[in-house]
Amino acid sequence: MLDVLNQINDVLWGTPSLILLFGTGLFLTFILKGLQFSKLFYAFKLAFTKEDKSEASEDSQGDISNFKTLMTALSATIGNGNIAGVATALTLGGPGAIFWMWVVGLLGMATKYSEALLAMKYRVKNENGEYSGGPMYYVEHGIGRKWKWLAVAFALFGAFAALGIGNSVQSNTISDVMTESFHINGWFTGAVLAILTGLIIFGGIQRISTVAGFFVPIMAFLYIGGAVFIIIANYDAIIPAFELIFQYAFSPVSAAGGFAGVVVMEAVRSGVSRGIFSNEAGLGTAALIAGNAKTDHPVKQALVAMTGTFIVTIVVCTMTGLVLIMTGFWDPSGGAISGVQHATGLDGGALTSAAFGHALGTIGEYIVAFSVIFFGFSTIVGWYMYGEKCFEYLLGLRYIVPYRFIYITATFMGAVMQLDLVWAFANMANALMMIPNLIALLLLYKVIKSETNDYFHNYLHQQTYTRSKAS
Repeated sequence: MLDVLNQINDVLWGTPSLILLFGTGLFLTFILKGLQFSKLFYAFKLAFTKEDKSEASEDSQGDISNFKTLMTALSATIGNGNIAGVATALTLGGPGAIFWMWVVGLLGMATKYSEALLAMKYRVKNENGEYSGGPMYYVEHGIGRKWKWLAVAFALFGAFAALGIGNSVQSNTISDVMTESFHINGWFTGAVLAILTGLIIFGGIQRISTVAGFFVPIMAFLYIGGAVFIIIANYDAIIPAFELIFQYAFSPVSAAGGFAGVVVMEAVRSGVSRGIFSNEAGLGTAALIAGNAKTDHPVKQALVAMTGTFIVTIVVCTMTGLVLIMTGFWDPSGGAISGVQHATGLDGGALTSAAFGHALGTIGEYIVAFSVIFFGFSTIVGWYMYGEKCFEYLLGLRYIVPYRFIYITATFMGAVMQLDLVWAFANMANALMMIPNLIALLLLYKVIKSETNDYFHNYLHQQTYTRSKAS
């Protein structure tokens, strides 16, 4: 079964799918006139500035603030892919992979913006009076009920993906770190994770968003702080590191010192695929939580949502990439290209941990270890919301409690099992979530464009007029 799933994933995550993701981002960037660049600072202002109640519209409706919505989405997105995924991209594609990761991240901001906008536009209220949004709703209500089968497909694979890559895979990674770094048995780690997960998810979206708002800043400070310290301490290597990134984005890396060499296409493929895995732009996941935002216009939350892609790819992934390149650990053979001799045979998170340890000693390894724990647990909590929204769409609120127990069980089982099969199935489910979402984005591009124009040409002018009249 594992061989079959791997073959399916080779097709689903092959060049056509990557071109579709890349092309959708490019198309949306074009119709939005590069909004992710021109409105970036304004988007960050919306995300991190508390809205003045005197300026807030009476039409603002939703369950949680823009900031908590962003933190919940980031808690699920900033994960071990930012630690292990970037390292894998570098070892497979060389330094040039970072450049292509930037490209897909910047284009992905337009995709993430569009997903969140449509989630807000077509969100509905459930039986508990809370909002529900996501690709299944804008597929059914935006494109039409004849496409409901596509919405059901997204929800089905989303509910399963949450149990795998969003949950058991994360608890397995945490368990490995706890065993290797602190010699704690996996059964104990699994039990603790299951109990903590249960306490949080049974508190509903308010508790989940509060926990996310607490964990995300901590792990950002811990991991990015350590990376920035390494970069500053090796400041003389900053310019050479960027030179390598730009040089090998467009030219092959020659084989030397045991390094196998990398062609340009491999750098592109590695950067694009790992960039998508790190920021999830195009998968439709962020749209599942965006619909809960308390706001009076879809564009507001859409702008906030796109900052998440910038933070994940342009900030966090770049920090990891620079540390690996500046310390020479991007070349796992430790050959002459990097100019640094180090342990061979390392990859993924182990390679990142070795780079931090090389630069900061034991404390560097602990920074990566604790980051993996924080990243993994916050991903478990954040992805639960994705799974719940998908499960709610399929079967309604009546069966949410059983799904919660299934989710908690998956957390425990992930900590004590080998998960090659779960990884393979989760990767397949992610790809099958992506396809209906991208179809919806392309078919609803006129709605995306219309809502954007309405906000910047009508809404903001009306707000300015209202404030001037009040004063």
